[in-house]
Amino acid sequence: MALRVVVWGTGHVGRPAIRTVLAHRDLELAGVVVADPAKVGLDAGSIADCEPTGVLATDDPGPLLASGVDAVAYCASGDLRPEEAIADIVRCLEAGASVVTPSVYALYHPASAPGPLTERIEAACRAGNAAVFASGIDPGWGLDILPLLLSGVVGRVDEVRSQEVMNYAAYHNPVSVREIIGFGMPMATTPLMLLPGVPTMTWGNMIRTVADGLGLALEDIREQVERRPLERTIEVPGMGLFEAGTQGAFRFEVQGVVGGRPVVVVEHVTRIDDACAPDWPYPPRGQGCHRVLITGRPDLEVTVIADDGDGNPAVGGNATAAARLVNAIPGVCAAPPGLLGALDLPFVTGSGVTRR
Repeated sequence: MALRVVVWGTGHVGRPAIRTVLAHRDLELAGVVVADPAKVGLDAGSIADCEPTGVLATDDPGPLLASGVDAVAYCASGDLRPEEAIADIVRCLEAGASVVTPSVYALYHPASAPGPLTERIEAACRAGNAAVFASGIDPGWGLDILPLLLSGVVGRVDEVRSQEVMNYAAYHNPVSVREIIGFGMPMATTPLMLLPGVPTMTWGNMIRTVADGLGLALEDIREQVERRPLERTIEVPGMGLFEAGTQGAFRFEVQGVVGGRPVVVVEHVTRIDDACAPDWPYPPRGQGCHRVLITGRPDLEVTVIADDGDGNPAVGGNATAAARLVNAIPGVCAAPPGLLGALDLPFVTGSGVTRR
């Protein structure tokens, strides 16, 4: 019998999550929860750009949770509303629905999640006999299971480096681009994402997961951040003007230190204008990519460029995050109640969505 799944949130991750649930032979779309009043009553297919489904969107998750659904793909953003996102996830778990979500970074590595949060989530899991798994692409599968998989084909590993190289003109989220990431912000102001400690809070769990998978004892996690100003004023469709002299690019590293040197590294090279920071790395084509670079013997480089049909790597990346979570639902629902990390799940493949 197919597992009944609700998709909660229909933004960059929620829309491809709906499509993946519909394509998965072991899952059934039981409902869609939206926040925008204009979407209430719309068919899920019209929201997700696919065929009509007969499932109409609602802004009230209560009846859906009360109907005994098996899982919720919680795709509503938690960046600026973490407490609300956690409360929603707890509500789902207590109702007996297992949860997959990209929304709470602190849950990406259960062993290092804050104690009060862990206790709250675990209590909800026990109450509902449910499990929860949090992941995405970056942070997420591009920084944990992919580098770990690749490490297994290298004869000696000196450094594992996972990169995102991206022009965020492709990321159609003005609030995130301006207020969180800080493009267009005066250079004298440090944006939220680059405040000391925030890169580690967001990406440190990827360092810890890879270290766990490699059997490494981390001595420290360090941050390095560099920013560059725009040398010209540009206009980005849908996001307006970005003035010369404001933040135009940044580069940071989150470094997992072993033996006094960085061994596991997450690096971001992020621009709003390709002309900014021309001495920094660029993707091999288009506006962005994710890349794993393993230094050792042999050296190994693997580049991932996802395209969901419009050539936009940010959209494609979000689609892979959604698919990773939805494809994990059968394993999450079969797991004992509790908080799961990437290394706790069975090997997740696309068996449920492969055409036969």
